[in-house]
Amino acid sequence: MNEYYENYPACGGRSVHSMASKVSVSMDETRESLASFFGTDDPSCYVFTKNCTEGLNTAALGLGLKKDDVVVVTDTEHNSNHLPWLSLEKEAGIRRRISRSSADGEFDIESFQRCMGHDVKAVSVQQCSNVTGCLVPVRAVAEIAHDYGATVIIDGAQAAPHMKVDLERIDADIYCLSVHKMLGPTGMGVMYGKKEVLERMKPLTLGGGTVGLASYDSASLAPIPDRFEAGLHNYAGIIGTKAALEYLKAVGMDEIERWDSMLVEKMMRNLEDVRNLHPVGPSDPRRRTGVFSFNIDGLSSHDISMMADSMAGVMIRSGMHCAHPYYVSRGIDGSARASTYLYNSTEEIDVFTDTLRHIAEVFGD
Repeated sequence: MNEYYENYPACGGRSVHSMASKVSVSMDETRESLASFFGTDDPSCYVFTKNCTEGLNTAALGLGLKKDDVVVVTDTEHNSNHLPWLSLEKEAGIRRRISRSSADGEFDIESFQRCMGHDVKAVSVQQCSNVTGCLVPVRAVAEIAHDYGATVIIDGAQAAPHMKVDLERIDADIYCLSVHKMLGPTGMGVMYGKKEVLERMKPLTLGGGTVGLASYDSASLAPIPDRFEAGLHNYAGIIGTKAALEYLKAVGMDEIERWDSMLVEKMMRNLEDVRNLHPVGPSDPRRRTGVFSFNIDGLSSHDISMMADSMAGVMIRSGMHCAHPYYVSRGIDGSARASTYLYNSTEEIDVFTDTLRHIAEVFGD
C-alpha cells in the first residue's frame, strides 16, 4: 500500500498512462487472487465495496423484490443482514420469514425448512454468528433454497477470515465479506456474485465508471463488475487486499481454523469452574468458532471490557455486537466478547482467563 502511494498513486480505469495502467493491472490481479482464494473461475464476479455491509445492501436493494415477495432470514443475523430487509418490508411491502434458532443460538434446519415455499424469492443468512460462533450449514441451505428457485445471499464477514470458504461448493448466489477482518485494510469489502445473478441486479450507486455511454436522455450500464463500482476506488485498499489474501493463503485457512478452535477450547476450559460467568451461545467450545461471548453476574459487559483493558491490557468488545434482535429476543442486555485469530497465543489466552477470573471473583455478584 505504501508502494502505491509512493510510486504510482493514480486512478485505475481512467487513463492509459503508465501509472494508471499499473493500478488497473493491480486491480485485476486482486480479483484473480480472490477467485483463486475462494475457489471460483471468473475474477469479474468479485465486486469491490467499502465493507460487507455495503455488499449486503447492494444485494438486498438490487434484486428488485416487489410487494409480497418473501425473504427468509434467521433470528441471529447481524444488523447488516437484518436492517436492509426490515427496510424493504416497510418501504416495498416484501414479507420476511424468520428461521428460529435453538435457545443457545444454533441454526435449526427444520425451522428453516418450514419457512420455505415457492413464494420465497431470496434467502439471506450468515455463515457464522459473530455472537455465538455457531455455523449455519450454508451448502444445505443453498440446496434447499435453490429447490424453491430462491436467490441465496450469504453474509460471510465472520466466516471468511476463520475457515476455508469454497464458493463453488457452497453454491451461493451472492457472498459478501469484510477485508479488514482478514488482516487487510479498513474500508474494504467484497461482494461475490454469480454472473447471471449480477447481470439482473440493479447497482446501488450510479456515476463515473458504471456506464458504457451516457447521453442527456439515456445511459447503458457498464459490464460486470464495473457497473457496481461507482466513482474512484480505494486503490491502496484493493492492493492491500491482495497482500492479505497471499498472507492468509501462505498460513493456510485449515491451519487458522484449527488454531482458532484450540484457543477457544482452552479459553472456555480455563473458565468453566467460574460459577458466576455465563457463556452466550453453546457451552461446548466444539460447537462454536473463534468467538466467546459471555456475561458475569453483577457486571455490565462494558464494565468487564474496561476492567480487562485497564488491569491487563486485554482488549475485548462489549455490547450487543450489532446483533440486537438476538439479545432483545432473549432478554439479554448484551455481552462481553473475546475473539481469537492467528496472531493470538496460548499465553495470551492464559492472561485473559486469569484476568477474567479475578474480575468475576472480586467484582462479580
